[in-house]
Amino acid sequence: QVQLVESGGGLVQAGGSLRLSCAASIRTFSSTAMGWFRQAPGKEREFVATISWSGSTIYYADSVKGRFTISRDNAKNTVYLQMNSLNPEDTAVYYCAARIGVATIRDREYGYWGQGTQVTVSS
Repeated sequence: QVQLVESGGGLVQAGGSLRLSCAASIRTFSSTAMGWFRQAPGKEREFVATISWSGSTIYYADSVKGRFTISRDNAKNTVYLQMNSLNPEDTAVYYCAARIGVATIRDREYGYWGQGTQVTVSS
């Protein structure tokens, strides 16, 4: 059974930083693409970042490019999202997702999802 557990969310002031973690219980983690998505109140879920199994392919949403960094540690079955220069528009529930295959920005192509972690940025 696949489980994804996010952690690291919280309340931070604008301009601050947070680091999200997603621990995955997937036997094939080292061949799994991982992604981060977010959903703000009243809005649709949107893509944030994704990383291929090897880390060689990474995509970011334009809204977070230059501020967020996705990384992974295959030895720990964990993917990270370092978020810097946060602003109130980044407030959302952040979800970790996994798929067997190449990295993609399309959420419907991810078969496994975590429960989400709340990130709130105050102005």
